[in-house]
Amino acid sequence: MIVLPDLATLFTASLKRELLLAFRNRGDIANPAIFFLSVLVFVPLGISPEAKTLAAIAPGMIWILALLATLLSLDRLFKGDYDDGSLEQMAVSGQSLYWLVMVKTLVHWLITGLPLTLLAPVLGIMMSLPVAGYVPLIFSLLLGTASLSLIGSIGAALTVALRRGGLLLSLIIMPLYVPVLIFGSGAVRNAIDGFAYQGQMAVLGAYLAGALLLSPLAASGALRVGLHH
Repeated sequence: MIVLPDLATLFTASLKRELLLAFRNRGDIANPAIFFLSVLVFVPLGISPEAKTLAAIAPGMIWILALLATLLSLDRLFKGDYDDGSLEQMAVSGQSLYWLVMVKTLVHWLITGLPLTLLAPVLGIMMSLPVAGYVPLIFSLLLGTASLSLIGSIGAALTVALRRGGLLLSLIIMPLYVPVLIFGSGAVRNAIDGFAYQGQMAVLGAYLAGALLLSPLAASGALRVGLHH
């Protein structure tokens, strides 16, 4: 009889494995941040270098780029484990795919969303963001990028068995990203204009709580369907 490890041991071992795999593929860590910074460098060249113009578009531009940078790495969230058979082995071993999804989503956020959040002050300077927008930008990215990773895990799980599922993944999850984009950029815009932004932040927090509760369930179910077919 095979005795499965307890939940804490399983979660810790999975987290160590995913972090090790992530750091072995350093390109996956660097690509979103490089894309993010590269586009922001070209914005003043393509639109206008005037601080007033950049400040007007900064909240929406930063949030759109954060969304696109997150999409860059979602396609590979479960793909490696599916291709080498690890995912199927985990499923038949009796381990909970729910916790596997949680660990993979956490690591995805640590290597994509968290660096973008930490870069927020630099991004604000590059886009001439008014001082009043810095705090809501950091906190909205902290809450919003976590939601983007969790929601993205559903699309990645639904398309894991497809050879070229990147475009389909984007079509599936983009409508679910719209509220995060609206309330994230809206919080920064309200702070710049001198209005209260706590309402938008509360909605982002509620959206994250909902995504944290439902996304792993939906993604683990989608993975089982993908493995079954």
